[in-house]
Amino acid sequence: MRMILFSSRQYDSDTFSEANASHCYELHFQESHLDSETAVLAQGYEVVCPFVNDSVDAAVLERLHAGGTRMIALRSAGFNHVDLGAAERLDITVARVPAYSPHAVAEHAVGLILALNRRLPRAAARTREGDFSLHGLLGFDLHGKTVGVIGTGMIGRVFGRIMAGFGMQVLAHDPGTPADDLLALGARYVPLDTLLAESDVVSLHCPLVAGTYHLIDAAALAKMKRGAMLINTGRGGLVESNALIGALKDGQLGHLGLDVYEEEGGLFFEDHSNLPLQDDVLARLLMFPNVIVTAHQAFFTREAMSEIAQTTLANVAAWQAGTPRNVVRAAV
Repeated sequence: MRMILFSSRQYDSDTFSEANASHCYELHFQESHLDSETAVLAQGYEVVCPFVNDSVDAAVLERLHAGGTRMIALRSAGFNHVDLGAAERLDITVARVPAYSPHAVAEHAVGLILALNRRLPRAAARTREGDFSLHGLLGFDLHGKTVGVIGTGMIGRVFGRIMAGFGMQVLAHDPGTPADDLLALGARYVPLDTLLAESDVVSLHCPLVAGTYHLIDAAALAKMKRGAMLINTGRGGLVESNALIGALKDGQLGHLGLDVYEEEGGLFFEDHSNLPLQDDVLARLLMFPNVIVTAHQAFFTREAMSEIAQTTLANVAAWQAGTPRNVVRAAV
């Protein structure tokens, strides 16, 4: 079985090669992003493994199918970058990694909260320059405050449990069945507007689907408690980026932590340090002292990378055996 991994880096090669010891597939690691032009590189590969910012639209799928591809093995939980309808029409199986390490993403969200609240980047930069003053570094106790968790799947639940451990009141919003473990900790499931109005910290852990696109827009930001903190480690498209600028400028939004950005494709996972930043919205966001942006690294732990590789290859093995698992299909 031949498999090509697009947008791969050395850490992908290391983890997938280790996990492949029990499968012995022929793996090819391709640094290029997958798009309509690079799809030709997958000629002759039955399995294509894209990453989150690769393009797997109908045109790409047509080219892959013509080249012999019969499976898209996502090495991510999200699948919003795949045209599932086109995949089904072409009889291409799409499988994902539904869970790797929910702790990795949840803990990164907590790290953003602590860094923003206690102004850790600013404080560290000061002491390196010999400035040991405390002016402008005042934070607040998380204990006794309210955190809103939007999306209580595996990651949202882990995040909620951590924040409950800080002594925070947990408000949750999810269209599915309330999580028993959060309810046992005193969490309350409330409508979205209630969560936004009452939370000191709002953290996004829901998937990006049609109903959640720009879930946090100008209207939603206006409903939030003035000076509240917003954290997004889910998907960039959950937040309307342009709306963030005005909310930060007038103080409606007090702190912003982003690990994802809706226009991150072609930007994140690459070194652009020698080039001027072309994204004007992101450039403005990075100028605010109460904003921290990390480059989609929340998933990036040893444990998560190992689990991603193992699950991806196990998905391929199951498909090859005629018992596909973790398959995603177009909504009916």
